[in-house]
Amino acid sequence: MAIKSSSSTAVSPQKTDREEQVSENILRPQTLDQYVGQSQIKSNLRVFCKAAKQRKEPLEHVLLSGPPGLGKTTLAYIIAREMEAPLRMTAGPVIEKAADLAAILTSLQAGEVLFIDEIHRLRPAIEEILYSAMEDFRLDIILGKGPGARTMRLDLPKFTVIGATTKAASLSAPLRDRFGHNFRLEFYAEEEIAEIISRSAKILEIELDESAKRVLAARSRRTPRIANRLLRRTRDFASVDGQSKVSKSAAESALKALGIDEVGLNIGDRALLETLCNKFNGGPVGLNTLSAALAEEEATIEDVYEPFLLQLGFIERTSRGRKATPRAWEHLGMKAPAENAKLF
Repeated sequence: MAIKSSSSTAVSPQKTDREEQVSENILRPQTLDQYVGQSQIKSNLRVFCKAAKQRKEPLEHVLLSGPPGLGKTTLAYIIAREMEAPLRMTAGPVIEKAADLAAILTSLQAGEVLFIDEIHRLRPAIEEILYSAMEDFRLDIILGKGPGARTMRLDLPKFTVIGATTKAASLSAPLRDRFGHNFRLEFYAEEEIAEIISRSAKILEIELDESAKRVLAARSRRTPRIANRLLRRTRDFASVDGQSKVSKSAAESALKALGIDEVGLNIGDRALLETLCNKFNGGPVGLNTLSAALAEEEATIEDVYEPFLLQLGFIERTSRGRKATPRAWEHLGMKAPAENAKLF
């Protein structure tokens, strides 16, 4: 059975309930200057946005990719703000029919920004309609059925599509080619996460020791969304304990209660590593076999667990499947079999 716990939620980079999304909006940076990290992306966006405004044209279409929780949606808000344009938001799974996309496109105003989250989940038929809309700013609508069907072409005002995806490789080549700007967001440095925590604590009026901030930064999986979530969870524990200020000991106590270890792994992460090491002698093991052993969906393993474990160097993807590295064995307090250690 899959392991679900408060710690799994706390360090999951995925969005959770509506209340948390409201909290995220409060903490969301409004400008590129306020946005911490992703320095090269910010530098390039400043140039491209300024150049587009000088030409009095919409920004070319933008593709933002990378693991969840790194700030793709926030960048979409900021780009729209930099371009002084309205932002329309939707998601790939929401657009089920061609008529849904047509309704969105025909209601766009000149210069408007259309943000499509999880764009890799658009259906192929929907993608094809989006091609001409993005490239030629035209929409072809088929009227009628059978031999009597005819095509009506509608001109669209020029607009900007911002697509966000955790799986850039899943996008079809024709759709990917329609984006003039392609940015991949990377995991943040610990110092950047500490800066984000400081900013969020100030907004939420949370008193936080410098040492407590460092503890939170070290266990936030180098992901802003998780850092902000752990900050709020730690505040809750400190408040219930009657502490007006979050100290290092309060932060460590809260994280221990959440089952989050010193490098940010939770129960689910450790279960994956333990399964690799104990059941499969460190691997390699195929994703579907690992999924069955953990009773966890393959997509969850790929999107939630693996990115950070790969960053830490705890697992490796090989042609034969997933494999635990000596660092993973060491973290679990176990000794790697000699034949496995030789492979690294």
